[in-house]
Amino acid sequence: MDPVRHLIPPFTLEQVRQGILHMQEVLHSEGMTGVKDPDISQIHWDAYKSLFDEGKLKERVCVLWHAGSTMESARTALAEINSAPRLPARLGDRLLSCGVKMYMDGSGGARTGWLYGDWLRNGTTPDLTSTGAGNRGYPQIDPAVYQDMVRLFHQNGVPVGTHAVGDRAMDWVVDTYALVEKENPKPGVRHSIIHANLPTAHALDVVADLQKKYDAGYPEMQAEFLWWIGDIYAGNYGPKRNPNLIPLKTMQSRGILWSGGSDFAVTPIAARYGIWASIARQTAKGTYGPNPFGMAEAVDIHTALRSYTAWSARQMFLEDKIGTLEVGKRADVAVWDRDLYSVPTDHIKDMKCLMTLLDGEVVYIAGGSAIKVPGR
Repeated sequence: MDPVRHLIPPFTLEQVRQGILHMQEVLHSEGMTGVKDPDISQIHWDAYKSLFDEGKLKERVCVLWHAGSTMESARTALAEINSAPRLPARLGDRLLSCGVKMYMDGSGGARTGWLYGDWLRNGTTPDLTSTGAGNRGYPQIDPAVYQDMVRLFHQNGVPVGTHAVGDRAMDWVVDTYALVEKENPKPGVRHSIIHANLPTAHALDVVADLQKKYDAGYPEMQAEFLWWIGDIYAGNYGPKRNPNLIPLKTMQSRGILWSGGSDFAVTPIAARYGIWASIARQTAKGTYGPNPFGMAEAVDIHTALRSYTAWSARQMFLEDKIGTLEVGKRADVAVWDRDLYSVPTDHIKDMKCLMTLLDGEVVYIAGGSAIKVPGR
């Protein structure tokens, strides 16, 4: 995307502010009151902070700063983080500086994720490089430099969220987390693996151990990938790997917690799609059949909903404030037009939000809704 982005003039602070305000409206219309915004720069923080100061930030936002791919860029990110309120500091439980975003590999769509085996084309044909050798993707950061960067952030108590799509990439990420925790234990920093598409048995063992010993190693996953870009994934990963993609049921059986997300704008932002996809595991077009990933790794509605509420709240360091409806917690509530626990799975994707509350304040009410709010 860089060749296109270079042609676009830089956004002004006011344009970023207006973008945030627009996205707040979209989120509220989908019953969403908390988001994790990864890979931000100083202008994004300044925009969020100015809206917070003006009382206009009506969303709970947990940001990850851009860490780059060198020790120099890591030190720059650390300086930016240290110049803003850091965890456990919270700006009214609305704005949190939650760590840094790093990239271990590329994407499943472009076949640049770092794999042990070859990427495929059309499900069966090996994806060959210009030399005729099989394409297995590559690391975006020198693996040794990545470890040094993670060590720097870990020593300073900064949570790290690392993009890892391929199985080899995820192994390197979780082994790095285990290494730095062993060297300098810091329980509760909650380093995460963003996407975690194809965890190996080894990765799952390490993740389970990290969560148990250090409160770290949390997959932040996007079940929507199986739907929105699922036809691309099915052809690129291939039939041998497809059943192991986004293995929610296996993680649940191992006691591993994960959080659900959209990776917007890769997939639509609405959480209802990810909740549905966690259960249905269907592709959008059915190019390789409606369920090329199988159903063995599907979870039920109760588990899917937790991954987008209570477990996601943990990854925003707000589990004591939001994520469940309990006495003493913030009144962040979404009212839907149907009961998720009783409707057929196919109906979940199409449910409509009728009303959204943040801290007890009505921030959205659907047009034509029968719900009446005093004073509105």
